[in-house]
Amino acid sequence: MSTILERPTESTAPDFVEAEVRYVVDDGTPPYRYIDWPEMQDRDRPPSYEPRRVTIRNGRTSGETFALVTHGFTLVEHPTAVKDFYDEEEILSVYYPETEALIKAQSGARRVIVFDHTVRTADKSRLAERWVRETVHAVHNDYTERSAPQRVRDFLPADEVQRALEGRYGIVQTWRSIAPRVESEPLAMCDGKSIPEVGFIPYQRRYRDRTAETYHLAFSPEHRFYYFPLMTRDEAMVFKVFDTDASAGVRFTAHTAFDDPTTPPDAKGRESIEMRALAFY
Repeated sequence: MSTILERPTESTAPDFVEAEVRYVVDDGTPPYRYIDWPEMQDRDRPPSYEPRRVTIRNGRTSGETFALVTHGFTLVEHPTAVKDFYDEEEILSVYYPETEALIKAQSGARRVIVFDHTVRTADKSRLAERWVRETVHAVHNDYTERSAPQRVRDFLPADEVQRALEGRYGIVQTWRSIAPRVESEPLAMCDGKSIPEVGFIPYQRRYRDRTAETYHLAFSPEHRFYYFPLMTRDEAMVFKVFDTDASAGVRFTAHTAFDDPTTPPDAKGRESIEMRALAFY
């Protein structure tokens, strides 16, 4: 399933912008950080990034039809019943089921389990709250060949894990503005079929009890970026970050926040929510 949403009538966004995005520098040694391990933090090997100027096309006016199988992402109209996205209980009781139904419809998965969410904001006063973080300005994909199957082990009952790992599964995410619309730091999506099978650099965040791992991407001139100006609270981006099936069109995508050069100086800070779900086919 796929949906093309026309440009909002209030938008004056151009058909494309030229903007800088940050890519990881591939120096041959994957980066890592110790998160809740103070005695190990002097051993951190944080990533180095380089800014690259890229063309980011307006997905609303591109004329393309976006779908998980062809691009790895799609934008859909999807009103939510959530009143307060900073209310953790409401997220768990209302938004988790809404998101599971949305991902199931868009991916064709027989079973979907939302297992995590992150609220992102530029409001410093909110950052101490659980699940609230700053926006990420680096081209990345949230799961790797190592961390995706680990999520299956983490969230399925032990007697279901082996069978699930032997079948087709993936991780699908959603992204939505929790303000009336996105006025700054929009999300740029990299077309999954434009990403070559190189340049995926694993970046580990090492905790005392587990190791999380994402892919940060090195620059490639083949990458093709899109954004959807002024995304509203009633729209949701659905995108694939892992799929075990190489014949499924796209296995990975990548995304990043970016500074839109057309953003007016009085634009409101971006507030958004990102959901992560296991999808079993």
